[in-house]
Amino acid sequence: MNTPQTPHGDGFVHPALFYRGAEEYLAGTVPFVREGLASGQPVAVAVPGPNLDLLRDALGGDAERVRMLDMTRVGRNPGRIIPGVLRTFADAHPGGRVRIIGEPIWPGRSATEYPACVQHEALINLAFEGREVTILCPYDADRLDPRVLADAAATHPLLVDADGERDSTECAPEKVVADHNVPLPEPSGTPVAVLALDGVTLERARTLAAGHARRAGLTGTRVEDVELAVNELVANTFVHGGGSGELRVWTEPDPDAGPGHLVCEVSDGGHITDPLAGRRPARPDVPGGRGLLLINHLADLVRVHTGPGGTTIRAYFRC
Repeated sequence: MNTPQTPHGDGFVHPALFYRGAEEYLAGTVPFVREGLASGQPVAVAVPGPNLDLLRDALGGDAERVRMLDMTRVGRNPGRIIPGVLRTFADAHPGGRVRIIGEPIWPGRSATEYPACVQHEALINLAFEGREVTILCPYDADRLDPRVLADAAATHPLLVDADGERDSTECAPEKVVADHNVPLPEPSGTPVAVLALDGVTLERARTLAAGHARRAGLTGTRVEDVELAVNELVANTFVHGGGSGELRVWTEPDPDAGPGHLVCEVSDGGHITDPLAGRRPARPDVPGGRGLLLINHLADLVRVHTGPGGTTIRAYFRC
């Protein structure tokens, strides 16, 4: 199993690692980490818990020199990964190449989460364009659907597997983002509460969402998270969506029989033209522009459909 060659000064490098079993996983990741450490490069690993344990054991004492994160926690919402994991680490180490292993797609990701995961992988290319950063993304070729591997080839310029490294002839991240910007499916849960936002106060919208959150079994700070997210969603409509729109709230069962979600959705006439909206870390010297970023940090999943005809933003909170 080869690892990508990333000499200093080559700009952004974004390979997908297709592995089969633990042996290939370690063969593709451990040398990547150790080569970075040997070159004095900061290294971070954000992968699902079992793979994190596997890597930590294989690295031994070197693991203490690596920032290690459980992606099922820090990256549960794919929209949070670029600003809260990748950029946070890379921005803390300017002036030289940074290496990161990021595994945002694993067996068990739901069909609802998956489109946001693919968009995330595509947007990494835009978020790090021109920067001296290498982000290696492992994919479990034994357990993931073939369409997932095909999408990986469309979002990564380089592909690595047991046969070596090759350029991806299918890489087209802009097309991937556009192809997944589709109308969101109608709610599968009931009941659906609807509130027209014309002339509605933020307090009324927060109260509606908080009541549904409590009935869905959320408590304490999670109810506060829902209130704050809805506050930002509705405020964005007032500022950027023409002042009118619709808030819908409902509880949706998990299609894989896991925990369900409370879903809060706002639709309005605005159009988000920046593909990285909500995925850039907040700058203290720039006022505003934090609404969607905050929603990404609060929610367990955020789905967006936007175009000239309007925008729908849907925030999911696990019950």
